[in-house]
Amino acid sequence: MPSRSKPFWSAFPDERLLELRPCDLGLRLEGSDVEPPVRQLYSDLSSRGIAFRPHAWLSDEFFTPDDVPGIAIPFYLAHPRLRALEQSQMLEVEGGTHDWCMRILRHEAGHALDNAYRLHRRRKYRELFGRYHAPYPESYRPRPYTKRFVVHLDMWYAQAHPAEDFAETFAVWLNPRSDWRRQYDGWPALRKLQYIDELMHEVGGESPPVRTRCRTHTLSTLRLTLREHYRRKREYYCRDNPCCYDRDLRRVFSTDEKYARRATAEEFLESIRGEARMMISRWTGAPQLTIDRTIADMKERVALLGLRLCKPARQTKVDVMMMLAVQTMNYLTDSRQRIVL
Repeated sequence: MPSRSKPFWSAFPDERLLELRPCDLGLRLEGSDVEPPVRQLYSDLSSRGIAFRPHAWLSDEFFTPDDVPGIAIPFYLAHPRLRALEQSQMLEVEGGTHDWCMRILRHEAGHALDNAYRLHRRRKYRELFGRYHAPYPESYRPRPYTKRFVVHLDMWYAQAHPAEDFAETFAVWLNPRSDWRRQYDGWPALRKLQYIDELMHEVGGESPPVRTRCRTHTLSTLRLTLREHYRRKREYYCRDNPCCYDRDLRRVFSTDEKYARRATAEEFLESIRGEARMMISRWTGAPQLTIDRTIADMKERVALLGLRLCKPARQTKVDVMMMLAVQTMNYLTDSRQRIVL
């Protein structure tokens, strides 16, 4: 997704770039790296016989405002230099690949279309998905093995709220590569997909009753420096992180004096840190930053406990990976997992 021009900040080092504000970047969606995915979204809608086109604008994250048939897209996707900064600050780039970006855009298109046609007012919508105006929780407890919901975005996001359930189901239905009839055969979630299929045939060719082009949290209103923006973002992703690992760490490492010449557990954890956070994120769907914080907490604990390697490095690596995966899954399924809005 090549950019058409080089902004004045494109060669800035991170420290200098962090002093700018989003409103200083001079970005527009038109002609940026994120325009092609938006155009593909419009093509996906057209191929399904849907006349509606959600308007889109750059903001600080993906979201669809209440009662607005449009989509906000994070500014960092507009230029490779900003994606590199996002990677360095957050350890990953949400929507940073074309497929990942399209998954999110199809989800947000579900929200926008829901707003445009006021679909949540329909009785069958409420019967299948629940009350759109139910209080939106700060957290939810996902059930990974239920078949009442489709699986589209990470963290079993359809389970967060009825509005998210609809948007996730719509995204699965909209995806041109989705064989949803076969994939969800025998699942209760299939009824929701069939309803959306029927509903889109009914309203797809109609002009929506809600046509506002309202945009909220546009770049011109984002006046915190990028440094402060990322400080707050990291705090959000790292909150409520589990930190009780001592028993498991003692099973993997040792304080026995006979291992005094071995590498410290702290050194070992640091050596596999990058690979571990990527693998566990891939397995569980948890943000890399959350997992990196977990590893950092573990490093502090093993240093305080004076732990060292007591088994071959390869076996220890497998044990640590398994421990991290179990810790993360327990957190996601047994704690109140935070929803990223």
